[in-house]
Amino acid sequence: MKKQILAAAVAASMTTVALADIAITGSTLVNFKNTQYDDSTKQSGNAISTEHNLKIVGKNGDTAVTMTFEMDDSESVTSGKGSTGAVQSEDLYLTTKVGDVAIKVGDWDNGDNTWRGSSRTNNQLELSSTIGPVGVTYASGAGEILKDKITLKTDLNGYAVKYVTSGKDSEFGLSGSVAGVDFDYYSDDNDAADEDVQSVVIGTKLNNVGLKVASITADSGATISGNSWAGDYEDETAGTVANLAAGMDVTAVELSTDIAGNAVKFRHIEADKDTSSSEDRTWNKLIVTRPLASGATLEVQYVDAEFTGSTAQSYNLLDLELGVKF
Repeated sequence: MKKQILAAAVAASMTTVALADIAITGSTLVNFKNTQYDDSTKQSGNAISTEHNLKIVGKNGDTAVTMTFEMDDSESVTSGKGSTGAVQSEDLYLTTKVGDVAIKVGDWDNGDNTWRGSSRTNNQLELSSTIGPVGVTYASGAGEILKDKITLKTDLNGYAVKYVTSGKDSEFGLSGSVAGVDFDYYSDDNDAADEDVQSVVIGTKLNNVGLKVASITADSGATISGNSWAGDYEDETAGTVANLAAGMDVTAVELSTDIAGNAVKFRHIEADKDTSSSEDRTWNKLIVTRPLASGATLEVQYVDAEFTGSTAQSYNLLDLELGVKF
């Protein structure tokens, strides 16, 4: 009997150790949207959408494998018996270390910044280490020499400095804080004619109100495509504008505060084209977020969008989003 109890205890211990090397997290978003277009020829109405994400990380020592999967409405197939979904793999990469060099290999998303939307590249290689106070990263995407790039990062008197070179293109970033005011400057110097982009973001807090201001300028051949707080033009909420037009500049202001346990944000965003005053777009957004006792989070967003020009499709949007993370 004692041997059986001991064997069961050992087995349980081994199972715990095995499971401890695998972490599973995920999230689900459910959205109800009511869109009302100013143009009577556009169909106004309601829409319900869902998005499910799953992340699995397996570790063995300093080596880890990360896999992320997504299923949303775009992967659903409707039949007479209802809807069935297909799971889409997204990120799939391995990280490890060889001496002082960190290695990352696989497929992953490069994330958003103020002026550029994210993109996912397959078969990437990233090697990173430090030389004195400077972090050095070499990256190559899809085995193409033209995509090879070197990133240098360092801290200079409390300011974060970043320089990226890729072929004949280069990027420069400088961020920090001065007298309670945060700033973030970034520039993309493109070798192609008229395709440079610069952005400046300044933020501070006045009493209990957060304030952020962004200015993003694009040359006549460059298109701003980020979906950060300063816009949502990579994936326009109401499906009216896939991207801004080339040469459009963006100015954005955000006010944020807490009211009775609710996180409240107001955003005013303007996009205009220097060469054509008829291509102007304005968004006013009110966003209220509240955690619920059930463990979910409710976000209510109201958008008033005014567009002028040949692509004008002004609208009002009410978006109710219920999200949960696990």
